[in-house]
Amino acid sequence: MVKRKSRQAALVAGLSALALIASACGFRDDGGGGDDGGGGNGEIATDVGVSAEACPEAVNKDNGCIYLGVISDLTAGPFAPLAVPITDAQKAFWKLVNDDGGIGGYDVDITSNIKDNKYNPETHRQVYQEIKGNVLALAQTLGSPTTAAIIKDLKSSNVVSAPASWTSAWEFEDVIIESGTNYCIESMNSVDYAADDLGAKSVMAVHFPGDYGDDGAGGAKIAAEARDLTFDDVETPPGQDNQSGAIQAIVGKKPDVVILTTAPTEAAVIVGQTAARGFKGKFIGTSPTWNPALLKSPAADAFKALYFQSGPWAPFGAETDGHKAMRDAVGKVTPNDGYTAGWAWSYPLKAALEKAVENGDLTREGLVNAVKSLETVDYAGMLPDEAGNFAGEPNDAVFRQSLISKVDEDAPTGVSVEKDLFEGTTAKDYELSKQCF
Repeated sequence: MVKRKSRQAALVAGLSALALIASACGFRDDGGGGDDGGGGNGEIATDVGVSAEACPEAVNKDNGCIYLGVISDLTAGPFAPLAVPITDAQKAFWKLVNDDGGIGGYDVDITSNIKDNKYNPETHRQVYQEIKGNVLALAQTLGSPTTAAIIKDLKSSNVVSAPASWTSAWEFEDVIIESGTNYCIESMNSVDYAADDLGAKSVMAVHFPGDYGDDGAGGAKIAAEARDLTFDDVETPPGQDNQSGAIQAIVGKKPDVVILTTAPTEAAVIVGQTAARGFKGKFIGTSPTWNPALLKSPAADAFKALYFQSGPWAPFGAETDGHKAMRDAVGKVTPNDGYTAGWAWSYPLKAALEKAVENGDLTREGLVNAVKSLETVDYAGMLPDEAGNFAGEPNDAVFRQSLISKVDEDAPTGVSVEKDLFEGTTAKDYELSKQCF
């Protein structure tokens, strides 16, 4: 049933909050205030996951509550070292939103519906069903294959979701509100960088199977063919004890550059053992492959000598307004680019919620419509505004820039920018008509 919440009590808090939202944190007013409350008749339509009652432990006691869900890899999966700080950064992001008055008369609750997927698609599907009836949207759904396990239901139920992944498949889904370029284009740019800046003539993609690894390998293959480079594809399973085949392929073929799309544990084994066996080529790791703890592993010297890190935005220590706001909000933590990602991923959902409030429609369908109307998102400098285009066709709207970082022991997360956001020639010319895997 569609409910309606009067916004009389919200107007004073909402209008005063808007001035705060535009403060040093870089948040911008994309709606949520105005003479008629944005809803035309002073009311906002709601259905699932939105309550007129205050959130548990509400910052603003007179506000209603928007409930968001989180499904992440919090304990046993390969990406837990990234997923825990991703989730903590998102908690800090929405706390800051609430501290600044909330969104259009509502606080945002992101803590009541957090679930662990253990990076298992079946577990992901199960815990999604447990919280589905409680939330308006998902502030995080971690993993490409895990999110693929629920995408049909997300679409049929109009559950807008911010993915903690970058597969090119998300460019074709209206309910997925992604940030940064996808693995496919990131790998295209990495191959172009390897050819142009490192003089590479041969490329090997070493990658996990499935939506994550295959998407990165797909982009590497496209770029290698476009640049007339020798290309080899090597699929490798998760698990540090399962990398002998990949190691042998690298040592045997001796490519100039390896595009590595694994988790950090596997990367440590592959980079460390190939270096020990005399490999002199370079590695460029796709976004989730890096963890600063690798510089404390036995493979540290190999990473220093051979490794570059690609990524959708600058690492933890960058001096954008968004990065500064993130560091202030998470406080004294061990630097990790999970925090950076969790913070950046939250901006589009905030913009969509503000737009839905402006439209007077915080139903699930109303939020989908708000997403589909966004042509820009204010990322507070972490990405250009045009990276948040969800209104255009995939080939027109997809963001095609990524960056390359080098290993830097003095940097907060062990890497610093070597080549800032750029669009390689392959990505620039590529027609994105379908996913890359």
